[in-house]
Amino acid sequence: MADTDDGGDSAADDAETAETAEGADVGAAEATQSAVIVPVESTPTLRATVAHAVEAAVDGEFSTVHLVEIASWRDGDPNSDDRTAEARRVLERAVAWAESDLEDAADGDEGTGVTVSSALIGADEYLFGPDDYVGVLVEYADANGIDTVLLDPEYTPVGNTTLLQPLEFALSNTRLTVLTAPVGRPTRRERLRNEATGVRFAAMFGLSLGFYLLLGDPFYWFDLVTGVATAAIVSITLSRVSFDTEPSLVRTPQRLVRGAIYVPVLLYEIVKSNLVVARVILDPRISIEPTMNRVRVIVGGGLPLMTLANSITLTPGTLTVRARDSDLYVHSLLPWARDGLFDGSLERWTRFVYYGRSAARLPTPRERDDYAILQGPDATEELPIAAADGGVTDAGTSSDDDGDDPRSDGGDVATDGTEVTET
Repeated sequence: MADTDDGGDSAADDAETAETAEGADVGAAEATQSAVIVPVESTPTLRATVAHAVEAAVDGEFSTVHLVEIASWRDGDPNSDDRTAEARRVLERAVAWAESDLEDAADGDEGTGVTVSSALIGADEYLFGPDDYVGVLVEYADANGIDTVLLDPEYTPVGNTTLLQPLEFALSNTRLTVLTAPVGRPTRRERLRNEATGVRFAAMFGLSLGFYLLLGDPFYWFDLVTGVATAAIVSITLSRVSFDTEPSLVRTPQRLVRGAIYVPVLLYEIVKSNLVVARVILDPRISIEPTMNRVRVIVGGGLPLMTLANSITLTPGTLTVRARDSDLYVHSLLPWARDGLFDGSLERWTRFVYYGRSAARLPTPRERDDYAILQGPDATEELPIAAADGGVTDAGTSSDDDGDDPRSDGGDVATDGTEVTET
């Protein structure tokens, strides 16, 4: 009987072992079928990068190819709909390339078993650097079980200088495996020819030459020759850095005209602020209330945001300390300056310059309730830094007003970590 039981147990163990081994084989097969994420942007090497990703997937390295475009704008900003539509067109083109390559690889067979998906991500916030782009990529990868990212060697998500190297460095600190598509970059001669014949080059050349001749003599042959040479050098080296996107032949002249209208308005604000601050300095009876403030603006990123931040700084009484996403941290000297900041006059004018009258009618920060006072008795939010009163001790207890550690008084803190208040 005992032998029979042993035999029965052995048979059951063998069956269980076989089932476990089969499950392990299936798990190993599933583990080998990973997914890859390919950040997409319109570049000269995008087609070759997509082809390489599909080829690697057909060879069994990946089961799914995720083509994603990271938005360098935020939904709701002026012209965000146009930029979103353009991004989706790029994604559709990349998906069409991938599906065509998969059909060629299948060649009438049952199929390759590779799936292609696309997504536009990061449009719900402003992205200002490699860490922000990497954060969006990792979040998408975690949500879709992706462990590999394949980069286009010409990937430029912000629309100007290549961000590949700092992006690779930031990705190296994540769990993702980083690969660069082994595709040929354009030769230096091709890149120079493309940049020297583009709209950005022409716009930068015109601005540089005009400014050079404004400082010199436009009718003197030496200034003309050196101006052309200088403008050409500046345009070749800085045209892609100075412009996020190609200037529009229709919108750019309109922006220049609206900018000329804005200049006297800004000068008026500067003069008015100077007079107010001068009166405060000369009259000691008038008190000041220096505070740090946060205001969320709707002007888009890049040049419009820089214009607004510098306009605020140029008006005495306010100083833009930091720009973080769509938030500006501004130090104000007087309640009058703070109220003017929240009323959003300069924000409206900035939107007018870049997007027209319809955008200028958007609600102000005060109307949107997109502002906060970070210091003083009227503070509505805490500063996004350590507390100004000394912070919190390691034990989680606040420091005394005199700066002494309550734990050094011998018995002010109970053994269970409860703070004892002196009476």
